[in-house]
Amino acid sequence: MRILMRRMARDAWTFAKTTFDIDTNGVGHAVYTVTTPQRRYALVAFSHDLPPTQRSDRVIATAWDATFALVDGEPSADDINRLSRNVPHQEAGRISEKELVLSRANRSGRLWAHVVDALAAGHQPDIERLRDTGYLMRTTAVYGSGKFGAADFAYIKDRPEFSAPFQAEMLTVYLIRLFVRDLANHMALAKGGERAATLDADLAQELGVGNATGLGLAPFVMHHPRLIHNWIAARETAVARVRALSMATDDAMATFRSRLAQVRQHVASWETGDPMQGRKLVGLQQDLTLLSSHMDSDEFVTNYPWNELYLWSEGALSLEGQECLTSLMLEPHGDLVDDLAQTMAVPNPRYMPIDGTMTVGTLKDHIRRRYDWALSIDWDDPRNSARIWYVSADKLEPRLSDRMTDALAPYAQPVAPGRDVSRLYQALTDWPEDARIATLLMNDPVYRSTVRRIQTALQAPYSEIRDNTISADMHPVDLLRCVLAFFGATRFDPKSDRWLRICMYAGAPFPETLTPDTAEDWPFPRMVK
Repeated sequence: MRILMRRMARDAWTFAKTTFDIDTNGVGHAVYTVTTPQRRYALVAFSHDLPPTQRSDRVIATAWDATFALVDGEPSADDINRLSRNVPHQEAGRISEKELVLSRANRSGRLWAHVVDALAAGHQPDIERLRDTGYLMRTTAVYGSGKFGAADFAYIKDRPEFSAPFQAEMLTVYLIRLFVRDLANHMALAKGGERAATLDADLAQELGVGNATGLGLAPFVMHHPRLIHNWIAARETAVARVRALSMATDDAMATFRSRLAQVRQHVASWETGDPMQGRKLVGLQQDLTLLSSHMDSDEFVTNYPWNELYLWSEGALSLEGQECLTSLMLEPHGDLVDDLAQTMAVPNPRYMPIDGTMTVGTLKDHIRRRYDWALSIDWDDPRNSARIWYVSADKLEPRLSDRMTDALAPYAQPVAPGRDVSRLYQALTDWPEDARIATLLMNDPVYRSTVRRIQTALQAPYSEIRDNTISADMHPVDLLRCVLAFFGATRFDPKSDRWLRICMYAGAPFPETLTPDTAEDWPFPRMVK
């Protein structure tokens, strides 16, 4: 999200609401166009009158309050007619190579009616209720990269605006947020007439787009090792660059202190019903108080201050606090780290080609050094192989099941790299040390994917989750949070260990206030009283 916002502001993208054909019941369609220096894109939004009983975050839902398609270029009347017959049905319909993203969203059951009713009555909604939810609609899917007939990523990857990961999807969500604001104001006007108020610009800016994310995102981390490596490597390189600075300028320190104050407000307004996340938030608030005190103390040094602060945090703060601090340290140094955004994408293929000339001895050595954590696990213990990842037949979405109770072993997906590497290592004991991997794989091709993964990890050391992904104690929600954090999501609110709600673009400027300055000053949204 930050990458996209900077580009939109820097290149002076323009936005226009070219169609808003929606009736008083909120039914119809709208078109929002975006003009970049090279191209034009359009969000086609379909708004529906969905009975509350049909509103669901589940991927198995078949109806939504709003459905969307991001179109490459300007949609013609024929395009809109075609999309109207397909987009509202999502998986049951099909889009074309002219569309880049397919999405859908539901109104917040806690907030939508309150906001529309308040505006219709001529006054602003209750800020406490806005703070509790943080969004008026939440998406339940943002599909791109060829799914359901959309253009493949290879078609757009060389465009500067989409070369970084997930930029088309992030643009879609940004435009959805614009549509949601306009729809709420439209329905309030339809209900209240002349007495209706418009949602206050400051309140509207603090609201984002919600998102309900489930298990579908978890195997993504394991299926895209080179991409995940690039993301983590970019982040680690950015932190290393900042830590290497011998001094902190007055401007950098002022920005850091400002962001620290913002994040303290943000954490204070962060709501969650999950007990574990709630405890983490309490600890994070304590960490931020301690960090503020440390910054004002005589212990804060001026020689390599960012490195000293980083080292101090390792002994003083919780893991949540340490991660928050590293994010804060990057904020004053955009000129030093923003170029790393161009390193976060990865060309096809996702894996490196297999080097068949490698010897068995060399491969075993790599396993011992890089997968020692996998070799230390007792894979004969049922708890260490308790889960099965599979793909559901109805929605083609990843699912997680209990190996002991469900007869799904034949459908298990290859997302247990630790176990597979351990099995390969045991098999290698029957081979001579100087045997070539090509010979091994000709005899036992079942190990091809595991060998490829190990060799990929040699080139991409951050590519592997160094933990057991099929353990009884595994929490998929941790994998989801990792990916969503890179997207730029906030307000993580787990609903179980398998799905959670988040907020996107909360605090971000709308097109009418988007400038290079405002594109920077919004990463920690705070709903103030």
